[in-house]
Formats: sequence, structure tokens, C-alpha cells
Amino acid sequence: LLLIMSLFLVGLGLGDEKDITVRGLEIVKECDEVWLESYTSILGADREKLASYYGREVKEASRETVESEMEKILTKEKKIAVLVVGDPLCATTHTDLALRARSRGLHVEFI
Repeated sequence: LLLIMSLFLVGLGLGDEKDITVRGLEIVKECDEVWLESYTSILGADREKLASYYGREVKEASRETVESEMEKILTKEKKIAVLVVGDPLCATTHTDLALRARSRGLHVEFI
């Protein structure tokens, strides 16, 4: 059961689409929108492979999206997953995103 207005930062590991954890995959399947953060690191699989393996659309979150456009996305009454290559706490970008979401009253989880 996921709360409405939630942000999940999901670590994908360093290899390909199959390195996601079981919990991470459950979150991806339950969220309203899924974004792949694509500028702090590079994954060994492209966004289309992720979408095919996860069975749903995966949108690309460029630097501009994360730094400027996420404000609009985080105001929606939706459950949002942001997929992060490696550990979701390694880049200050992700910590900043979590802090901005919390300041808007969203539930935030790191997977």
C-alpha cells in the first residue's frame, strides 16, 4: 500500500535493468509515474530496456527536469518513482530532490 503524494528514490544498481531489488520493482509497478534520472550516472541499459523489463513507461529525467521541472511533478497527487543508477543517496541532487518533496508534504522513501 503506497501513500498518495509519495516520492520514491529507487536505486537500480550499476549494471542493467535486472539489478533492481524486489522491493524497488514492486514500487515501480505501483507508482503513477516512473522517471529515470539520467544525468548523474550512466546505466548499462537504456530507458526502453527498463520500460520493457518493468512493463511500464519510464520517462527520462534530464538535469533540467530534476532541477527545474520536478517542482511541477511533485505537486501532483501522485506516487512518483525516480530511478537512480547505483545508490540513491550518493548524489546531492537526489538528497535535494527528497528535501524539496518533504517540504511540500510528500512522503519520501529511499529504496
